[in-house]
Amino acid sequence: MSEITEMTGTASARNEAGALRRGEDYEVVRRAIGFLRSRAAGRLEPPSLEDLARHLEMSPAHCQRLFKRWCGLSPKDFCAAIAIDRARRLLQGNASVLEAAHSSGLSGGGRLHDLFVTHEAMTPGDFKRGGAGLLMRWGEHRTPFGRAVAVATARGLAGLAFVDEDKGQSAADALGDLCRRWPNAELGEAPEVTQPYIDLIFDASRWSHSQPVRLVMIGTQWDVKVWEALLTIPIGHAVSYRDIARRVCSERAARAVGASVGRNPLSFVVPCHRVLRADGGLGGYHWGITRKLALIGWEAGRLAGGAGE
Repeated sequence: MSEITEMTGTASARNEAGALRRGEDYEVVRRAIGFLRSRAAGRLEPPSLEDLARHLEMSPAHCQRLFKRWCGLSPKDFCAAIAIDRARRLLQGNASVLEAAHSSGLSGGGRLHDLFVTHEAMTPGDFKRGGAGLLMRWGEHRTPFGRAVAVATARGLAGLAFVDEDKGQSAADALGDLCRRWPNAELGEAPEVTQPYIDLIFDASRWSHSQPVRLVMIGTQWDVKVWEALLTIPIGHAVSYRDIARRVCSERAARAVGASVGRNPLSFVVPCHRVLRADGGLGGYHWGITRKLALIGWEAGRLAGGAGE
């Protein structure tokens, strides 16, 4: 084996090992979040690090290091960053959802990928035809938030769906969920086409104006209008369905906005996880509430580490 080939092979192995570790980390963190949520319900203080470590069957030091490596925050700081109960109490004092989330440690500086994501919408006719004549390529990938399925066209990324382990989903289920939106499109497996999107989206060190992620939004005109509004929510901030409705037309359309948010096919990039109920509660999330909390905590970690400046 030549020196160059050996070096390339070593680098590839390191990358694969890193991706595997991140995927395994998320499985542990997913269990940790579930435990923190269940134990913190109705309590003034979150569970201790020792409680969490016992649940995960690891030492407190290892638990702390793994959790912080994954999201940049300790379990204690993570709980503070997703302090929805505190937000709810603030809302009772007539604060807006955005103000409450801000005061609960969910807000911060930059907008990160929201600033450089570019997008275009398919025509209403394309949508009505169910994607007929559209060539779509898909791939299954490991991400910091578990397995995900990505779908792309020649024009850009059209779908990104996480596999919801809490519901016992498989990658095939996640792909089927995406493809039901475009039943007449031609579909083919090509992870080499979708991998570059995954690499860019989940590597904050590569986020820049010079490397935009091109999105293809395939939905009704109303859906696309709502999804475009979601792209304006800065990282670390939270808004209500009513806030989004007010932005696109009238706050009386909050229910219709909620339905469109639920139809968002581009998880993480189109940040529907930043939308809360009017009372400050988490609301729903198509890919699982545990993952919604994970996304919020991960973004808080990026801001705490200075990524948003």
